[in-house]
Amino acid sequence: MTLSLLCMSHTPLMAFNDPGAEARAEVDAVLARARAFVAEVAPTLVVSFGPDHYNGFFYDLMPPFAVCLAGSGVGDFDTATGPFRVPEDVALGMAEAALASGVDVAISRGAQLDHGAVQLPELLFGGIDRYPTVPVFVNGVAEPFAPMGRVRALGDAVGRYLAGLDERVLVIGSGGLSHDPPVPRWETASDGVRQFLLAGRNPTPQARAARQARVIEGGRAFAAGTSALQPLNPAWDNRFLDVCASGALDEFDAWTPAAMTAEGGHSSHEVRAWVAAFAALAASGEYAVVDRYYRAIPEWIAGFGYLAASTL
Repeated sequence: MTLSLLCMSHTPLMAFNDPGAEARAEVDAVLARARAFVAEVAPTLVVSFGPDHYNGFFYDLMPPFAVCLAGSGVGDFDTATGPFRVPEDVALGMAEAALASGVDVAISRGAQLDHGAVQLPELLFGGIDRYPTVPVFVNGVAEPFAPMGRVRALGDAVGRYLAGLDERVLVIGSGGLSHDPPVPRWETASDGVRQFLLAGRNPTPQARAARQARVIEGGRAFAAGTSALQPLNPAWDNRFLDVCASGALDEFDAWTPAAMTAEGGHSSHEVRAWVAAFAALAASGEYAVVDRYYRAIPEWIAGFGYLAASTL
């Protein structure tokens, strides 16, 4: 078994809002480096940790974590639709291993997966069915949030399970970094919006388009400086990347939800996917980060980061 890692910010606005030629060229170069890293790893199995944005998981039953035994892209923001190629036996074994380790994961046999799970495989692999992939949902949007220590425990349990497989494994973490996009919150939502947050699956095409238009316009207003959204925080983002690179992942246990929101915005909690991914990597021993990138991109409402790492 070999284990490698690739973590990257996702942003649904990548295809809609122009960040300028310099930023676009930088991100294109980073994507090219990331694709080369994937080609070098040549994975036979991918485990993808990522959040959802009220497209598949809702408040009628919101688990902190869920291993997906089957799942399909919902196509939000023009991302791919159709099924992931999930090896059910591997996914079920992963869920059982996590439960045996004391981590209470849910399972899904029909997950609806949005850009949080779809964008990176689509960008880096050329399609969501390119490699056998186990998507693992890590709640990073819907309060309340699991403590960071439990996120690490999830990743550690997954990593120890993966160590027993005869596979070349690529672990992905998708989400973050600092950002505060116009995603509705239960505490401040109207009754009508709360009904959506409760069980808003399978929206009409018109409803999905209207929701997406609000986010696209929100990104343009944010870049123009006319938005009330919380600013990006490059200092916080780079501090997070530094801890990931250092291997001292237990430092994250002291990162409380309130402090993360205050410094990184309401959707900064998506970094939980990165922490789970790095904990899975660390379960196989010491690792080294081999590539890193960061840029704050207001047009995408994203502290856009990238780390690639391998075990030593």
